[in-house]
Amino acid sequence: MKKLPITPITTVKTASSDKLSDSGFAYSLPYFETLVDAALTHAKKIGATDAGAEVSEGCGLSVSVRNGELENVERNRDKSLGVTVYVGKRRGNASTSDFSQVAIEQTVSAAFDIARFTAEDPFASLPDEKDIAPLADRKRDLELFFPWAITSEQAAQLALECESAALAVDKRITNSEGAAVSAQQSQFFSAHTHGFRGGYATSRHSLSVSPIAGKGKDMQRDAWYSSMRSSEELASAQAVGRYAAERALSRLKARKIPTTECPVLFESPLAAGLLGAFVQAISGGALYRKSSFLLDSLGKQVFPKHIDVAEDPFVFRGKGSSPFDDEGVRVRARKVVESGKVQGYFLSSYSARKLGMQTTGNSGGSHNMTFTSKLTKAGDDLDVMLQKLGTGLFVTELMGQGVNYVTGDYSRGASGFWVEKGRIVFPVHEITIAGNMLAMFKGIEAVGADTYNYGAKTVGSILINRMKVAGS
Repeated sequence: MKKLPITPITTVKTASSDKLSDSGFAYSLPYFETLVDAALTHAKKIGATDAGAEVSEGCGLSVSVRNGELENVERNRDKSLGVTVYVGKRRGNASTSDFSQVAIEQTVSAAFDIARFTAEDPFASLPDEKDIAPLADRKRDLELFFPWAITSEQAAQLALECESAALAVDKRITNSEGAAVSAQQSQFFSAHTHGFRGGYATSRHSLSVSPIAGKGKDMQRDAWYSSMRSSEELASAQAVGRYAAERALSRLKARKIPTTECPVLFESPLAAGLLGAFVQAISGGALYRKSSFLLDSLGKQVFPKHIDVAEDPFVFRGKGSSPFDDEGVRVRARKVVESGKVQGYFLSSYSARKLGMQTTGNSGGSHNMTFTSKLTKAGDDLDVMLQKLGTGLFVTELMGQGVNYVTGDYSRGASGFWVEKGRIVFPVHEITIAGNMLAMFKGIEAVGADTYNYGAKTVGSILINRMKVAGS
């Protein structure tokens, strides 16, 4: 049986662009600053206790092709001004896409009226001044903005090259769900009456393809993509297409397996989902609503002693990087899990007050997360992780949203490969894997060195000692 391909993706360099001339923005950050100031001034004028405002703009290009023909070209452009007004412990929000002075004042007045008639919330207020990010942090250049001056014709050509590369791999690649190129950038400026002022621009570009292998009843699809802040760091169209095709081919002649219990190895992109479930379970909203299976887990052993989880908002070009959080609060690099014990939650100012704790600078979510094991060696690639799996299931695709965050129960449709004695024997499909997240976390035996960055989470493949697998 053919082994799952793990061909590394190489990068391709493209001509860099001048950030100012190629940004595509219609407005400047200094202009956004004047709009925010106008909103805050009017809020104070009509009697608001405190107020905050944010102006943002986004623009981009998305192009898709299918079977060698152009399918869709879409240009997006949006703008918004949002206002939050406090009247004592009452809070109101309103927004507009009209940047005229009249519209701004009307929006502020609408937020003020909402606040006046909203029930009091003792925890509702702007972040404490002591928690505001210092000026030095606000001015950090984390290299998050790389506009891509690509035309729709160039984007279509790149997508066609990617799809063509996939279709050329093997005659068994019989169809395609298409390829796509996306170039997106945005900018914002925000301020509030507790002393915060700041803003910056970001970009995110991607290239993807989804080929179909086989015919009739034995048809399988798979996909691959590359997503980066800078287009210069995207994988080549040929590499993305080839790897997606190899993944689809490796799934041909998939079969069901009998219901069993066995070790399960999660491919690294899927392993990021396990880390995401952990982050959600120890986030403030889930904790103060008591809708998490990890209530009161601070200082407790949730993972084996060899597991560490780190957060770092200051990674250059990181997809989860930011010099401050959505409230303008200071962010910092930290250990969230050390030797398996939870060292901190993910809290905004509001959720921290609800829990009687301090904000962790996570309004808007987590920053760059890294999941590691002290047992991992530099050579622990997928081959080695399959050896550690021994006999069991290697999962490469999950379906559905089967996680109960109150109980931790986990059940997902899955497909992948059956492994015996460390070698892939055949592909499997139409199965369900199930367990409980607490048991799954504690049952992590190994983490691979085959790290993959999925969104803002970096993790290698994860081996869990035992899960239920429902098959035929």
